Amino acid sequence: MKKTLYPLLLLMLFMMPQQLSAFEKRDSLSIKIGQMLMIGFRGFTVAEAPGIAEDIRKRLIGGVVLFDYDVPLHSPSRNVNSPEQLSRLTLDLQKLSEIPLLIAIDQEGGRVNRLKPSKGFPPSVSAAHLGELDNPDSTRAAALRTARTLKAMHIGMNFAPVADVNVNAQNPVIGKLGRSFSADPSVVARNDRITVDTFHEEGIISTLKHFPGHGSSTTDTHLDFTDITSSWSEKELEPYRALIAGGYHDAVMTAHVFNGKLDPQYPATLSKPVLDGLLRKKLGFTGVIVSDDMQMKAIADRYGLEESIRLAVEAGVDILLFGNNTSYDPDIASKAAAILRTLVEKKIIPEKRIDLSYRRIMALKERYLFRCK
Repeated sequence: MKKTLYPLLLLMLFMMPQQLSAFEKRDSLSIKIGQMLMIGFRGFTVAEAPGIAEDIRKRLIGGVVLFDYDVPLHSPSRNVNSPEQLSRLTLDLQKLSEIPLLIAIDQEGGRVNRLKPSKGFPPSVSAAHLGELDNPDSTRAAALRTARTLKAMHIGMNFAPVADVNVNAQNPVIGKLGRSFSADPSVVARNDRITVDTFHEEGIISTLKHFPGHGSSTTDTHLDFTDITSSWSEKELEPYRALIAGGYHDAVMTAHVFNGKLDPQYPATLSKPVLDGLLRKKLGFTGVIVSDDMQMKAIADRYGLEESIRLAVEAGVDILLFGNNTSYDPDIASKAAAILRTLVEKKIIPEKRIDLSYRRIMALKERYLFRCK
């Protein structure tokens, strides 16, 4: 473990003596595995979500993801009802965790907007609108409004900004929803940088997505296998290349897209050539790699849970995201943790690989969350 983490662990022990005995009883592998899991759940309060409370306390999961709409139930009743309710929920979740919790949300602006004016939150604009303006002041103002809203809600991680290049304007999941800043990679990179810098000023963790580029796709990975082999080009890497070269090391979210030019066998989330070879080695990214939702059909319908977890970790994913909002499984955290432990115990995945993800996650939390716990 890096030397810089020792003072933080000592601080944890000092600040939470009432939880110390439970923490000490857990073996280190369980703690590390728990930190690699981010889970979605149902409920407006902790009392309504005993399952996630147990995942935080007993399995020490590293993060949760919030939604305003429950897709499996076709219901607007999920985690967000009002600023007052959400603020209490996030505070209560954080109090349950012995290690500061990553509380994440997709608050891109425009159509992908979990904190809506109808629920009492400030209005937002789309990346497409900001990219058309391509005005630094406008992009900064939008990012600042988002960051301050998240900060007030005690949400420390945003799954934004989108780094996808708008190659296909009819793309059902990117272009048609106005999620990309532009078809010009330099405009995307410029506005991503302003957004990231503004988030950092307010203490919000940013997440570039969806690597290695989802902008040229013609189908939705939520629903099915998505092949971008013939439509993808190197220019879709340019926003990542520019930001990483400039020192970006928060988080990058993977895409579940298949790109035979980069890996003839696996989609990006499960691909070592894409994540370790391209993102880590070629582009030089040293931060946290977060999977897109592992329950999306592009992964879940083609790979079993054990195989997809194994392949993702072997490829280089640090945080396995189970949004529980494509399908819902209240036991997904315990299942995923058990699979990871078995993979290590059977020496299919070396424990040092788990250590590496744990160090990256803790380093990210050190930069943003420990000071606030």
